[in-house]
Amino acid sequence: MYPFLFQPNLHTLVWGGHRLKPMKGLPADDEPIGESWEVSAVPSSQSIIANGSFAGKSLVEMVETYGDFIIGHANLERYGRQFPLLIKFIDAKRDLSIQVHPNDELAAARHGKLGKTEMWYIIDAEPGACLYSGFSKKITQEEYCQKVADGTITDVLARHTVHKGDVFYIPAGRVHAICGGILLAEVQQSSDVTYRIFDYNRLGLDGRPRELHTELAVDAIDFDVQTDYLTHYRRRFNRPEPVIESPYFKVKMLKVSRKFHRKMFKYDTFVIYMCLKGSCTIRMRGDDSSITLNENNTALIPACVADYDVIPCEKRTKLLEIYIDNRQPNFWSKVKNMFRHN
Repeated sequence: MYPFLFQPNLHTLVWGGHRLKPMKGLPADDEPIGESWEVSAVPSSQSIIANGSFAGKSLVEMVETYGDFIIGHANLERYGRQFPLLIKFIDAKRDLSIQVHPNDELAAARHGKLGKTEMWYIIDAEPGACLYSGFSKKITQEEYCQKVADGTITDVLARHTVHKGDVFYIPAGRVHAICGGILLAEVQQSSDVTYRIFDYNRLGLDGRPRELHTELAVDAIDFDVQTDYLTHYRRRFNRPEPVIESPYFKVKMLKVSRKFHRKMFKYDTFVIYMCLKGSCTIRMRGDDSSITLNENNTALIPACVADYDVIPCEKRTKLLEIYIDNRQPNFWSKVKNMFRHN
């Protein structure tokens, strides 16, 4: 086993922009590319390995064949032979729909799937660019339905002007939307369950109105109001800085100008690196093999080779480090039992 790099996996969407193709080293054109699926085991859009002896094989095939060597024993126990996260770059030229995702319990009962909790790291934002996350005032389910019907739902959502480096944690149940002019990295549970609440009455790429899920969304929404929806974290150099710590994934920021040794066996998990700036070499301690991870690309470190060095090739290389913290067994026993009963 060795660190995996993946072939480009781009998605055309009505709200997409034109930054992702150049980011992935592809010729720019007028196609509205909204998402680059960096690490995906979603059956309809699987990541394909681009390097080494497993080149050409899908992540789904690798997990099915090698199981805990790829995702770790604890993750195999929890998820079976499926990869639990979906990692993306998102380029929003136009506003995304107002939407919400169900939690694990509701998604399992309705769809037999995981829920969808996610986080956003803002890579770039045009002046004045904003997003919606959560409610700005307390409303009832009846008021929600009325505001969706009359097109005023955004009046009661918390609107946030964003800047480079901002982070938003979006737990399942929180109403949200990325708006135009934002480029971001997204980490989420591997789930395709999205309830679209409002889409500004626009047409899709097929010329038809996009499907809404207003009634399904009612039971999924968390109507609580928070005082602060922005995630606050330290932005220091040359140390792994915690950004998000949740039961679903853990994210750290690495702004590094020197070599870092990462020994991750205690987490019993794969590790993903998204390179946001600069480039680095990831060198295995076991056999001294290595890969180069360039800017705007992503690498997956299998669980069985979780002892390695991260060596920046430029000063102040910036990486997101993503993994699952498997030191919370009580939570995962609950999730496992929930799916067993459904």
